[in-house]
Amino acid sequence: MRTDTAAPPARKRLALFERYLTIWVFLCMIVGVALGKNFPGMTAMLSKLEFGRGSQVNIPIGVLLWLMIYPMMLKVDFSAIGGIAKRPKGLMVTLFINWLVKPFGMALLAWIFMQHVFAPWIDPETAKGYTAGLIILAAAPCTAMVFVWSYLTDGDPVYTLVQVAVNDLIMLVAFAPIVMFLCGVAHVVVPAKVLITSVVVFIVIPLAAGWLTRTTLLKSHGKDWFEKQFLPKFHPVMIGALLLTLVLIFAFQSKNLTSRWVAVLLIAVPIVIQVYFNSGLTYLLMRRLRVEHNVAAPGALIGASNFFELAVAVAIMLFGADSPAALATVVGVLVEVPVMLSVCNVCNRTRPWFNRAPA
Repeated sequence: MRTDTAAPPARKRLALFERYLTIWVFLCMIVGVALGKNFPGMTAMLSKLEFGRGSQVNIPIGVLLWLMIYPMMLKVDFSAIGGIAKRPKGLMVTLFINWLVKPFGMALLAWIFMQHVFAPWIDPETAKGYTAGLIILAAAPCTAMVFVWSYLTDGDPVYTLVQVAVNDLIMLVAFAPIVMFLCGVAHVVVPAKVLITSVVVFIVIPLAAGWLTRTTLLKSHGKDWFEKQFLPKFHPVMIGALLLTLVLIFAFQSKNLTSRWVAVLLIAVPIVIQVYFNSGLTYLLMRRLRVEHNVAAPGALIGASNFFELAVAVAIMLFGADSPAALATVVGVLVEVPVMLSVCNVCNRTRPWFNRAPA
């Protein structure tokens, strides 16, 4: 009789940077606030560097944001979309959550908390700014970090890639109208021309550039070289760009953060609620529709997380780096990793649940 058992699968862990992202954000906050308080002249000079007068696109932050977004777009493989017709249910659930439940649900949560529950601590105009930032955050589905979450839950990598690619294509046409509509409902004025420009600058151009670069290099050097040698070179660039962007934003926000530090905690409340509600709803729908766990888990994570790099870029372009809207999107970076790791943990612990037929 055999007594040996299969070895348990090795526990998957995040890379060093992703694992401690929340700590890096806190450190960036400390450095940024210190710069803003101790070197106000330098901070003011940097904040006035814009791409054209009145554009509200800060040159240093704009460049850094592009250095973050472009490498993410290099990972998107549109050629994988063709095979999704065999298993469409998972994608349909993800799209339903991302483009109907998520942005509209966040608009409702932002209205409830920012303009009513927390009204005693937030003035009306600032509350509108936070509301706008939260709407922008929720209207941008996750693009990069979802590959990390999928890896931690043993997700189907091809299916995850397809979900990301389809979301990116929809984002080209749906992001601006959804933000315009929901911000209008919240009585926040959003310049249509500036919003469309931000979509072109931070979605259309990097997506097209990423696709062109990917297609060209795959043909000339092959997939193995592209994924193992070329893409890894951008990882330190993305890390450096993200950290420097956060330092600058916190420097521009230093006055708000020191005088209204409690706002960071208040903004985090609707974000955390949204993550758990959307991931739970997606997960339950996937099981009800008998979707495999390796599709359901990353689908739930896509429905919960946000493309915070894009959200930060758009908020800055629309309202400025020192605006309440920009601060609201940055709080999204602050809570992303610990909250999403808890969702990954739930997905892994409930894997056997998907092996049983739904009631």
